[in-house]
Parts: sequence; structure tokens; C-alpha cells
Amino acid sequence: MPSGDAHSLTAHTPGHQPTCQLLKRLTRGEGERRRRSTAAAMSDPALKVESLSVCASENRKRHHSDDYDNPALIVRRGQDFKIKLRLNRPLRKSDPLGVQIAVGAQPLQSKETLVLIPLQQTQLSGAWTATLGAPQGLEYEVLIKSPPNAAVGKYTLTVTDKGSYTYVPPDKDFYLLFNPWCKEDTVYLEEEDKRQEYVLSDTGYLYLGSFNRIDGIPWNFGQFEEGVLDCCFYLLDKIGMKQTTRKDAAKIARAMSAAVNIQDDGGVLIGNWSGEYSDGTPPSYWTGSSAILQKYYKTKRPVRYGQCWVFSGVLTTVMRCLGVPARSITNFDSAHDTEDNLTIDVFFNRAGEMLNDISTDSIWNFHVWNDVWMKRPDLPEGYNGWQAIDATPQELSEGSYQCGPAPLKAIKNGDVHLVYDTKFVLSEVNADRIFWRVDNPNSPQQNMVKLRVDTMAVGKRISTKAVGKNLREDITSQYKHPEGSPEERRSLENALKMCLKPVEEVYSMVRPPMKVDFESKEVHLGSPVTLNITFSNNTTSVKTVTFSASYQLQTYDGNTMESIGSMSSEITVQAESSAAVPVEIPADSYFKFLSKYNDELQVQVNVLGETKEGKEPLADYVVVHFTYPAIKVEMPDSVRVGEKFTCTFIFKNDTGVPMENTKLHVEGLGLFKLETFDEGNIKAGGIFASRVVCTASKLGERKIIAKITSDQISGITVERSITIT
Repeated sequence: MPSGDAHSLTAHTPGHQPTCQLLKRLTRGEGERRRRSTAAAMSDPALKVESLSVCASENRKRHHSDDYDNPALIVRRGQDFKIKLRLNRPLRKSDPLGVQIAVGAQPLQSKETLVLIPLQQTQLSGAWTATLGAPQGLEYEVLIKSPPNAAVGKYTLTVTDKGSYTYVPPDKDFYLLFNPWCKEDTVYLEEEDKRQEYVLSDTGYLYLGSFNRIDGIPWNFGQFEEGVLDCCFYLLDKIGMKQTTRKDAAKIARAMSAAVNIQDDGGVLIGNWSGEYSDGTPPSYWTGSSAILQKYYKTKRPVRYGQCWVFSGVLTTVMRCLGVPARSITNFDSAHDTEDNLTIDVFFNRAGEMLNDISTDSIWNFHVWNDVWMKRPDLPEGYNGWQAIDATPQELSEGSYQCGPAPLKAIKNGDVHLVYDTKFVLSEVNADRIFWRVDNPNSPQQNMVKLRVDTMAVGKRISTKAVGKNLREDITSQYKHPEGSPEERRSLENALKMCLKPVEEVYSMVRPPMKVDFESKEVHLGSPVTLNITFSNNTTSVKTVTFSASYQLQTYDGNTMESIGSMSSEITVQAESSAAVPVEIPADSYFKFLSKYNDELQVQVNVLGETKEGKEPLADYVVVHFTYPAIKVEMPDSVRVGEKFTCTFIFKNDTGVPMENTKLHVEGLGLFKLETFDEGNIKAGGIFASRVVCTASKLGERKIIAKITSDQISGITVERSITIT
């Protein structure tokens, strides 16, 4: 063949087909298969979902949400959960089936409140995913996973083919919560014992009283009780929080600090410190949060009434319910700095009576607020961890009665420029107290004399419940450096640089020439108040002190309600020694006022004086607390599920005076809701016994809290535990 011919021949042996013919036959075979597949698809019925199971019991156990008294699926973000689909025919690759997730009243894809998740064979990161498992006949297992920064809320789950077909399961609604078990979640908490305490524990203690007599009162947080979860999301809706903002734990914590009080948005609780509660429930009557939230959610009206520990208890419940680690904390001798200058001014007249109407600054015997655990990506590095928030309406912040979250590290170091409300919380735990004498308090031209500055008066024995124990933990070192240390003074100096007050006015600790102290003990209600006023002379010369002492009844927030006595005297104190003056206040001088105020009152003893020799001023005060008769509880230590048992509450009035309008309040989470029994008037020495019969319905340790209130007494509380097997 000529060499220029472009054709070629392929030699082949018998039985061997040319390559071109083989390819043609393969192509015809593939086409045939495709035609058969298309024909089969055309003959198949349209793909339908016959049933969908959200596997609520299994998922809730894996997501630590099985304690919620709510039948719906409750899961946590950043962790997969399982559903099972039963279809009417096998699923094909070409079937455009997907899971649709929606949240809010008007879900939109552009706002990430409507998400269509195609069924995938592999998981993707950073978005909602739906991973398809191997089929079991016509049943398919799908693992759905939300991103760890998904908005918390009440979602709906449906299945769609992206066209006209949508399957809506009967249990379409599910709840998505924060996830402290997920490392990528901003509320991640590493230690399991802390997650158990700060997220899953539904009982605990709130600490009241004073720094020298701390009372741990049992409190039912009840975050898993019926209606509480729905109430939490109702609150977010009511305050108008955007769905996209609900990704942010810090913003939710700040919003909830406002939503729990009524001031701006018709929230949960009305605060009342007047002592008059006839049109509602006195704050001291409450034994837990769930009854308050349930009442609010049922009526959609604010509940009357609360004070700081009630606000804190409710806020702990709300944050734990949403999955944010939270704790109630108590600051003893807590400052309320209304003038934003990191000092608390205390005014007295010449008789030693404290004057409430000159300044709105005050020092509360205690104040209870909250800490929540989270990362703060909105702040510079180093401010993750515990953040202070407060639902008690005290001062406006950005136009609303809200407070925090303020990083504890920023509070401790005086970094008051960091959001939110760090300076206000710093003043609560570390302001300086200044004593003033007002010589003419009723005159427009008041003459004020600065008596002394106390740099160690504010922020003592900051307390919370210990992890895994029914004990108090002192966390003062988390909020402030040791009192009087160079670090503590530098922290305050750092804060004052951000204030109008000059830095040179950071008060130093100077030992005064004369000092007044008190030696006092708790007083059983109905007995005289006895104490010693002690004057210490720190100089090398004899000093003569003239002084006035006044006795006033005081509420826990520092307000004096009634004057119940006074004295004036003079005493000589030898050099470098001390001398004491005994004081006795008769019981009838205070008891006659107790029924006038439906609050727990204390006796405040104020002393003002000066030395004759050098006119060195002296000023201080002490608060004396009452003790009350105890409640005796008789009940078994353990019972079986379904078994009935009896709790008997026995009380003897050993105060020596009658108790009027006496009530017994009893609550047992997982056993029975809050019940109140009218016990009438209990004469001096009188005894009553009340019995409650209940049925054990939930496994584990359960606590029963009992509280007795009357016109004269409001602070008698007891708890008992029972194990249900």
C-alpha cells in the first residue's frame, strides 16, 4: 500500500471482534439499562414518607435533656440527633428528598431561620447536616446535626422534596438548647461535675443573712418542671429578641437579666421592698422558681412580688433551662453605688441615727445575683469564664434595667471599660464607704463633716453553693484581690481612671487613733438584744470619748424602718487599751413593729463620737440578727416508685410572743407543687403539726422544702431529702 495512505488495517484472529464494534454494543447496552431504569422510575409511585420517628427518648438521654417535663424532642446544638424515616419505596439517588428546619414566626432562608438540608452520605462542617444511614428495608436512619453556634429556640422539622410535597410529622416541634458538652459551643464547660451542678441540678441553696451570720436557704430551681422551657422561649419572644441574635449566649444572658424583672418589658417579677405585700405573695414566702415561672406563663402577667434572691433564683432557673451554666451568688455587705463614683456615702445626724433621704447610695446586708459561664468572643482575649449578670432592677443600663454579663476577671482587675456594667459590679464588691455627720439635716444649707473612710467595708464572703456538695463555697478571690493588698488598691485605681474622680482620691488604709467595734451575738426572737460597744485606743495617751448610740430596725437592703432607742455617754480609754460599754435593748421595743413590715428585720446599732482631746471622729455600725424556732420534719429516708408516704411538719412557737396569721408553705420537686396551709394564730408556747401525703413518682434523690411565715416572722425554712428507688 502506498506509504501516503492514511488508512490502516487491524489484523484479528477468528472470534475476536474489532474494538469499534465492541464499543458500539456496550453503548447500546448502557442505553438499554438507562431506558429500563427510567421506565422503572416512571412506573414507581411518587416518593412519600409513611412515618417519621424523632426517637425522643434515645436522643434526650444522649443530649442530657431527659429530665424535662415536656414530651417533645429536646436536643443541644453542635451534637447530632437521630430520626427514622419509613418510606413507601426505596430511596434513589435522584430523589430530591431533604429535611427542612424552621424557627420563628416568619422563617426565611436569607435569615438562616429556614434551612433545607439535603440527605447526605457524609457530614459537612459549619452548617446543618442530615447524614443518611444504611437502609433497613424501607426504614432509613438520619443523623441531623446543627452547627455549634445555631440559634436556640423551638424549631419545626419536616421532610420535603423541594417541590410540592412536604411531610409534616405529628411531633414536628423540637427544642434546640445551648450545649455545655460541646467543645465548639461558647458555653462549653470542661468538668462533668460542674456541668452536673451548674446545668442539671434543679435544687440548691441561696445564701442570705450577713457576713458574720450566713444562712443557706434551700431553693428549688426547677428548670425541668412543666411549662418552664416554654416560658423561657416565650420571654425571648416577648422582649422581641431576633432569632439570629439567639445564637449569642452573652446577648441572651443580658436580655434575660431584663426579662426576669418587670421594669421595661412586662417581665416575670415585680420587685417590692416596701414591706407591704397584701396584693401579692411576700418575697419571703417563695421556696423556688418554677412556681413563679409557671404562674407567669399561665397568666401572661407579672408575678407579685420578688426581692434580690428571688430574682436570682428565677434567673438561675432560666439560664440552666436554656443550657447555659449558671449559679446564684451572694455578696455580703454589697454596695449600691447610685452616683457611679465607686464610693458609698453614709450619713448620720448628731444622735447617731442613719439618714436615708440624703443619698440614694446604700450598703445591703447581702445582695444576690448570678454568674453564667461562657466565652466572650466580643472582648479581648482572657475574659472567658464566669460572667456576672443581675436581674434585680437597680440602675439603668443602655436604657433598660439589665445588668451584665460582666467578666469576673475584668471586675477583679478594675477593667471597667469592658462591657457590660463592669464598673457597677465592681462597686458592689469593692467600693469605699465614707461616713458623714450632718449637723443640720433639715436645713437647705446642710453642714456635713467627713468622719472617716472605710476601705474594707464592702464585698465580704462572696458565696455560692459548692459543686456536688450541700456546702457553701467562698468565691471572694474570683471577684477581688485580698482586701487591703497592693493589687486590690491598684485595681480600684485602674477603675477610677475611667471615672470623673481623680486617682489621688483612692483612699489608703491608715490606722486610726481611735476605733469603735462591737461584740454581739445572735438574738433569739423575743429576747432582749445585748451587745458591747468597744472603744480601742491606738495611741500612747489617755483618751476621753463622748458618743451617741442609736438603735434602728433595718431591712436587708440597708433601709432603716423604725428607731427603737438611743443612748449618749462618755468613756475614758487608757493608752493602748480598750474599754467596753454594755447595751441592752428590750424585746418589746422591737417586737411591736415586726407585724408592721412583712420582711425579715434586723437591729442596727449606730455609734458616732469623738475624742475630747483631739476631736478625732469615730463612726461605725453593726447589724444584729434574730434566730427563730426550728421546724421538725418526720418522713422516711427512702421509698419505692409509686409508693405513698407521709411528711409531718411539727413546729413549736418558743419566741414568748404570739405568731399571727401563720402559714406553712411546702414544695417537693418531682413530688408535688407548692402548697400553702393556713395554721392560724399560734400562741406563745403553742405547737402545730401538719401532714402531707404524697406519691413517689420519679427516681433519685428528691428534696422537700418547708417554710413558715407569720406577721411577725418570715424566715423559718427547713429541707429534707428522700431517695426514691
